[in-house]
Amino acid sequence: MAETIKVLAQSNPLAATLTDAYTVPASTSAVVSTLFVANRSGTATSYRVSVAIAGAADNLKQYVYYDVPLDGNDTFGSTTGMSLGAGDIVRVYATLATLSFTLMGAEIT
Repeated sequence: MAETIKVLAQSNPLAATLTDAYTVPASTSAVVSTLFVANRSGTATSYRVSVAIAGAADNLKQYVYYDVPLDGNDTFGSTTGMSLGAGDIVRVYATLATLSFTLMGAEIT
């Protein structure tokens, strides 16, 4: 097995739009080690992050963060350790279009 440590995804979703940020490739597993959410505006907003097993349709049970407030010009960082299988999708949502999401981790093939 080969492990590649890398930036898994970066996303700047449209306001109020659930967006696929990262899909684990076929024949691959992944570990999201760190999640960063940066608010590039002086206006406070909120965000959501969900994990859809095998690309399942959106469901409330998938959310790991839900309507978390983020002050203006602030950044949230979390060491998460999310283990993902092939086809799993990390989705992000921002109340305003001023958030940047970055997922760092490793892909294992």
